[in-house]
Amino acid sequence: MRIRRLSIILFLVSALAGAAAIGAPVVWFITKPEPAFSKEAEAALEQGGDPARGQLIFAAGDCASCHAQPGQPDRLRLGGGLALASAYGTFRPPNISPDPVDGIGTWKTVDLANALLSGVSPANDHYYPSFPYPSYAKMQVEDVRDLMAYLRTLPPVSGRPPPHDLAAPFRIRRFVGFWKLLYFDRDPISPDPARGDSWNRGQYLAEAVAHCAECHSTRDLFGAIKPKTRFAGGEDPSGTGYIPNITPTRIGDWSEQQIAELLKTGNTPDHGRVGSSMAGVVTNTAMLPQSDRDALATYVKSLPARPTPKP
Repeated sequence: MRIRRLSIILFLVSALAGAAAIGAPVVWFITKPEPAFSKEAEAALEQGGDPARGQLIFAAGDCASCHAQPGQPDRLRLGGGLALASAYGTFRPPNISPDPVDGIGTWKTVDLANALLSGVSPANDHYYPSFPYPSYAKMQVEDVRDLMAYLRTLPPVSGRPPPHDLAAPFRIRRFVGFWKLLYFDRDPISPDPARGDSWNRGQYLAEAVAHCAECHSTRDLFGAIKPKTRFAGGEDPSGTGYIPNITPTRIGDWSEQQIAELLKTGNTPDHGRVGSSMAGVVTNTAMLPQSDRDALATYVKSLPARPTPKP
């Protein structure tokens, strides 16, 4: 009996080892990073690029709010290092200045395109979705090209920020591949022919470049936006405060003009002012042409009403 039991145990151990040996390559394959562009696209993506237009994309994308080096007043010193607290640990945005050693000075436009549109680094690693590439993935390639042209005009900043400080299971970047399988949607934004140009421009800015839903939504256990809470507000990722609902449930009595004014001055219709991280957003949206602020207001005003999630 003892020999038979030992045989069964050995069989089960062997079976598990065999399953692991077979399963590991499968897991490795299905979680592999998939860059949007191959190296063969490098030459084509380097063609053109308008720094002036890229400056507007930089502002709309709120890049400085995360990547500006903390502790100094210049929002264009993109040395990174801001501590972003989350349920998974602390993320620290990287140096994206043109420094060739510590920043992205050696990057090609294809590298930036793969980072923004597929969440893949030049070293072919997954980026964590704390970097809002789930929204940036819907950006137009022309805007990425212009953004890179602008980034190359900014001052190099030496020094690298500390690494992310994450709980043990989340330190394995390969696991992000599972997250992408479940949640990552690369489908481009389709213009609605039944809507006007301003609405369609606002949709593109809000859903892709400005990534408004990344903050104004509630997330599930795995950090993905709950569709029923999109734009309806949610707990601040840092756990300190609550991001407001911007659907008609909360701001339905605001006019498009009042929403556009908030994006320019930070003043709310009830004579208040935005605060916290939204103050930095307004610093950026104030740089946009009035037509873009109007477009964002048109789109936000059209959002479906959704109840504010409970904290």
